[in-house]
Amino acid sequence: MEERRRLPRKYLIIYSRVFEQSLGKLLGYLSDLSEQGAMIIADESLEVNDVLPLRLDLPDPKIFHAHNLMVSARVAHCETDINPAFYDIGLEFLNVTPEQRIIIQKMMDVYEFHRVTS
Repeated sequence: MEERRRLPRKYLIIYSRVFEQSLGKLLGYLSDLSEQGAMIIADESLEVNDVLPLRLDLPDPKIFHAHNLMVSARVAHCETDINPAFYDIGLEFLNVTPEQRIIIQKMMDVYEFHRVTS
């Protein structure tokens, strides 16, 4: 698959829960993150191009001064994971405010998985 991402994604060492905001339904777990979007690992598929209000649980309220991040996102893609019981769902954030961008950047800085290369 061709790489279309303009900003590098950050693989996270912590899997925050991601909910559909209005219904409170757990959609999946945050796998990676960039300023423009995220990937979640989910039990159920989502329709491509659906726009969803999301609530991302923040791992440490003391660091973020909040318990969650509310942001809208478009489902950019939905594919079967390497484990066919799960789905990899790409989300494109919409209308991110400066305050939301600060939280996203802080999540990437604090919880990025640093790979050791030999």
